[in-house]
Amino acid sequence: MSGMFEILEKIRTRPGMYIGRASVSDLFMFLVGYKTARREFGIELCEEEKDFVEHFHDWVQQYFNVRSNNSWAKIILLFTRNEKDGFDCFYKLLDEFKQRDQSLVKNGKRVIQSYPVVNPVAEEVG
Repeated sequence: MSGMFEILEKIRTRPGMYIGRASVSDLFMFLVGYKTARREFGIELCEEEKDFVEHFHDWVQQYFNVRSNNSWAKIILLFTRNEKDGFDCFYKLLDEFKQRDQSLVKNGKRVIQSYPVVNPVAEEVG
């Protein structure tokens, strides 16, 4: 597991300690800061982190069947009642995102092609 995903797991269990409250918007801003800090210090993202940064937004759009230039956090908020529900929804989506296309492996690396869309998490959260 990469540094970003290790931190995300810590935030999942103790959001107040890391981002102040369970908020999808605050979590989004934390991740923007994390990515910026890594870039400023010349620390490259690992493959798993790059996959998240490059594909999570599009996957969320496809998951909810929307097209938007808004952040994935704003899209999640559109389908949840509040920041806390959005926070919980993010982690359900993250778990699904990390499990997608697990069978598509070529030369030891996961090949990203398409993202199957299943029932929206918002129904489970709401």
